[in-house]
Amino acid sequence: MAKKTKQVRWIVALGVIALGAVLIYSSLQQTRERYEVCMTFKGATHCATAAGSNYDQAVRSAEEIDCELIASGRDENMLCLDTQPVSVRPVK
Repeated sequence: MAKKTKQVRWIVALGVIALGAVLIYSSLQQTRERYEVCMTFKGATHCATAAGSNYDQAVRSAEEIDCELIASGRDENMLCLDTQPVSVRPVK
């Protein structure tokens, strides 16, 4: 009986280690790309840096940060997000 309990503990420990490795790997993949994006809306300009697993996610995240800070209200925020960024540059 003691031998079986020891096996279960090893299996659980290996499972926890595997889960930790998967979480670390996926976390590192989420922030692989970094971009600084500048948005202009109604005369106001803001630049934000954001990270993502690819170009589109990183740029969209930075656009959302910019528009939240320079637009007032949900309707203006949506209009701001529909505009093209003034500049997009990779950050190393």
